[in-house]
Amino acid sequence: MTLFTYQAKDKNGNLYTSSHEAPSKLDLYTVVREEGGRLVAVKEARGKITVDALFSRFFGNVKTHDKIIFARNLGSMITAGLAVTRALAVMEKQSKNKALQKLLHDLSSDVSKGETLSESMAKKPKVFSPLFVSMVKSGEESGNLAGSLNIVAGQMEKAYNLTKKVHGALIYPAVILSVMVVIAILMLIYMVPTLTATFKDIGVTLPLSTRVIIASSGFLIEHTIIFLTVLVAIIVGTLSFLRSKVGQRVMDVVTLRLPAIGNMVREINSARTTRTLSSLLSSGVDVVVALEVTEDVIQNHLYKEVLGHARAVIQKGETMSSVFSKYENLYPPFVGEMAAVGEETGKISEMLLGVAVYYENEVEEKTKDLSTIIEPVLMVIIGAGVGVFAISMLAPTYSLVNNI
Repeated sequence: MTLFTYQAKDKNGNLYTSSHEAPSKLDLYTVVREEGGRLVAVKEARGKITVDALFSRFFGNVKTHDKIIFARNLGSMITAGLAVTRALAVMEKQSKNKALQKLLHDLSSDVSKGETLSESMAKKPKVFSPLFVSMVKSGEESGNLAGSLNIVAGQMEKAYNLTKKVHGALIYPAVILSVMVVIAILMLIYMVPTLTATFKDIGVTLPLSTRVIIASSGFLIEHTIIFLTVLVAIIVGTLSFLRSKVGQRVMDVVTLRLPAIGNMVREINSARTTRTLSSLLSSGVDVVVALEVTEDVIQNHLYKEVLGHARAVIQKGETMSSVFSKYENLYPPFVGEMAAVGEETGKISEMLLGVAVYYENEVEEKTKDLSTIIEPVLMVIIGAGVGVFAISMLAPTYSLVNNI
């Protein structure tokens, strides 16, 4: 159980603060709602360091790929007629991953003691997301646990593959630019000083670009430790800033305004939103709870705020599609239109799934195009850098030849 401190509003709209122990935020939401309140803000209270936390610190968390396989295999075994405890024990014996073995053992032990699988999973929020827990809980309540596990496995696999493709498209330019920086530093340290000595001997007037390169080379050689310290400080500072809440919020806004990346970010978040909602709604999860879980899944704070607003709007009796249509700067018009059709026909889950598939295919095609576009751009950047360096270092030599 995890201790949460939270703010909520009672039936009269009065704000109050309290604390409660619950397996997950989803369970806390259910408890507060049954009491007649509505959650406004939730914070997990810091607890003592547990054995599980220490084990996770030393051996690492279970990877996303392992969780996808876990969900698929468990669903297949349950479909074949195995009890949950028996299926978990079989997978524990087959697994060679220490962290996964420990996880499966804990789940099997909890279920053997009478807990449900979702309750046991909720104890491990760093491994199982609210989406995973809520889908399993819904499957247990509907008697279709195997189906829910297959749905969540498909959801996670789609999200994993989408993220992997985007990262793959960005790795190539990152590697090329890093190699360019390393080569530039090596040239400033070893090549430029040789040419500098030659220029001093011939006594020609050096162009501005040449003097800048020579000055940079001199500083790098004479103050190597300072340069490396500043470089490391910049890298560490940038990474720390990007991991902070302020940095993440800044990056969320910046990425949406980038010329080629902005549309892709919108489509990625639209695909994640609609697929997650579709998976939850198809499993019988209440729409308000489904929006809350989706809000936890989405990383961009702008989209989180929209989903939070959608929860408030639906509780007042309005439609979800009206919120999507209102924020067309984040969600393309197609999302709102398809959601409206789904609400009118009673097939909201199917319509949202169709939207998710459409945007996932769009992102897949754009990542391929992005790789094609990046290559010539990198060639231009590399050519420009080499050209500036060559002209700066060769221009004094040509001046000398012209003076002879």
